[in-house]
Amino acid sequence: MPKANSKPLRARIKYRVPPINLTGATGVSLDSLTIGNALVDVLATVDEGFLVREKIVKGSMNLVEMSRSKHLHSLVNSRTEMSGGSAANTAYGLASLGGKAGFIGKISADRLGESFAKDLANVGVKFFPGVTCQTEDTGRCLIVVTPDGNRTMNTFLGAASLLDAADISREAVQSAAVVMLEGYLFDRDAAKEAFRVAAEYAHTAGRKVALTLSDSFCVDRHRVDFLSLVKNDIDILFSNEDEIKSLYQVDSINEALHQLRSDCEFAAVTRNEHGSVVIDGEEVVIIDAEPVDSVVDATGAGDMYAAGFLYGFVRGKTIEQCGKIGSIVASEVITHMGPRPLVSLTSVVPKDLLSF
Repeated sequence: MPKANSKPLRARIKYRVPPINLTGATGVSLDSLTIGNALVDVLATVDEGFLVREKIVKGSMNLVEMSRSKHLHSLVNSRTEMSGGSAANTAYGLASLGGKAGFIGKISADRLGESFAKDLANVGVKFFPGVTCQTEDTGRCLIVVTPDGNRTMNTFLGAASLLDAADISREAVQSAAVVMLEGYLFDRDAAKEAFRVAAEYAHTAGRKVALTLSDSFCVDRHRVDFLSLVKNDIDILFSNEDEIKSLYQVDSINEALHQLRSDCEFAAVTRNEHGSVVIDGEEVVIIDAEPVDSVVDATGAGDMYAAGFLYGFVRGKTIEQCGKIGSIVASEVITHMGPRPLVSLTSVVPKDLLSF
């Protein structure tokens, strides 16, 4: 087991991210372009017994075949359908904050694909769908939520999983100040290559590249590839506590943070009710969680946190302010069912944090 670095963590901040001038930087028209699974989410509330009966690990993301997806859908009654996918949710949240967002993902020419594209357009997200899939249906994810607000995902990836390097538009990538990659896509080698291509396009143009680890089970499956990506291609890492401990195979958050800050320039690690930790290399800042009356559904909390963080990052906010915006935005989405905000996020974030 790796030992923790003896150098103590310091909960203070001196560093300010150099502002990215969106009007002055050549070719930049988007705050962030996110790349990930284009999915339609189906949300349903279940009791703990549902997970036991179906032998599903609570809090996990499970990849399922179409037959298994249909079986699970048949077992839930009241449900809500909306477009989703982690990276698409982040783009949606960024647009809701008044930012300029884009998304790359793969869909099919079917009802769910049309619904997905329409949802993004309605909030102002620019969609770059790549090559339309002819062999698989648009992906969908059944998200079951237990009474404690915990969400467990059962995902049929369908067309989303077939995204490859040919779907990555160099023009779209280089139009964004930050390109964010969704870890869930790492279950196929073609998608891994698409990520590397996107990172190369971004860095060639002087842009930043972000990654969200997405799920500790996903990290377990692809630890070597994730570590290589983080060390060589990633400027900003988003993770929760379980994911970052899994990445470095350590038992404590401090051990993970000590290793992380030598691998990545910026990072934000969310810790549920314990708030989050943001890093700019040597400096570490602890952000308190925003209080809420009750947690109804944690789906999308990490996605919204990333949206808030990125909104502040491209506007030259301090790392502490970036984490604060992320925390406020995440607190809105956990108070209701669904991974996307029910109100404009400009109404929940103080104006001084939204301004340049």
